[in-house]
Amino acid sequence: MSNRYKNILYTVVLLLAMFVVYKYRQSNSDVDNTTMIHFSGKTMGPIQYNVKYFDAAGRNFQQEVDSILAVFNQSLNTYIPSSEISQFNRDTIFKFNLPYFANAVSKSREIYDLTDGAFDPSIGPLINTWGFGYQTEINKDSTVIDSLKQFAGFKKIFYDNEAIRKTDWRVQLDFSASAKGYGVDIVIDLLKSKGVENAFVEIGGEVSALGINLSSQQPWKVGVLDPNSDEINPFLIATVSISDKGMATSGNYFNYHIIDGVKYGHTISPYTGYPIQHSLLSASVVAYDCHTADALATAFLVFGLDRTREFLKEHPEYDAYLIYSDDQGGFQTFATPGIEPFVKPVK
Repeated sequence: MSNRYKNILYTVVLLLAMFVVYKYRQSNSDVDNTTMIHFSGKTMGPIQYNVKYFDAAGRNFQQEVDSILAVFNQSLNTYIPSSEISQFNRDTIFKFNLPYFANAVSKSREIYDLTDGAFDPSIGPLINTWGFGYQTEINKDSTVIDSLKQFAGFKKIFYDNEAIRKTDWRVQLDFSASAKGYGVDIVIDLLKSKGVENAFVEIGGEVSALGINLSSQQPWKVGVLDPNSDEINPFLIATVSISDKGMATSGNYFNYHIIDGVKYGHTISPYTGYPIQHSLLSASVVAYDCHTADALATAFLVFGLDRTREFLKEHPEYDAYLIYSDDQGGFQTFATPGIEPFVKPVK
């Protein structure tokens, strides 16, 4: 065979090989872009988590997620007697060991100051006395409530990078109002460290969205429960599309007690020591991290409708979707301008 024919044959084989490689990569890209990794589990006791993401290598990170959430619980779960927060609640000073306790305290102080104390994780004893913590017995005696308020207040907490202490040994911390959002963030950070660019993480209804849903080529959609929902028949009032942000919702739909015919929701006002009673039924907050969104959603329920709307005008960096009752006993909604185009009512 002459060199001319050899060169022609070589060129044909090379082009064919390049075409095969191109089709193989294109085929793999199509599969990768439409195949979602999805797993779920339990954390913080009975709370379910869901993780969805797209990964070209098809890697499953559930073991890593479970491991990091186990450490998270050992830091902040008040139901675990040996957790760092439980140890601190029994004493007056604690040296940080695991990474999450210190960050939770720092973020809490930030939101405490931002909301003039409406978000206050030092009301653990008040949460317990209303039966929404590890204590099941309910005591709504006004003298007890007034007594517990005397040693609540985040300003009684002092901390640095190494340790945390309190001025009154009776002060107790409880991060249940923001822990789910914080847990979402640490899972998202784990996925980012693995090179994941498109993901959705949910813990007990609090979520964070990274990138987009490649299956639909759209932002991730988050549902907002209708106030008429119950645990047996939950249904949505709207969906919110988000990308590269966290979203958390606070409401008293399911977690409440009925005492002497009166419904008491789980959101306790640090100002009064009593469960909140006003027209704001639900606050869904969108922020750049779910930890912040979760804490602000709690603060908004403490604020009530009018003060929350004033806060949102003063802080346009945060978005919110609010559900409130009107004078006729119906529901009304309010969305900030930044989120309104991404809210879709469910008919």
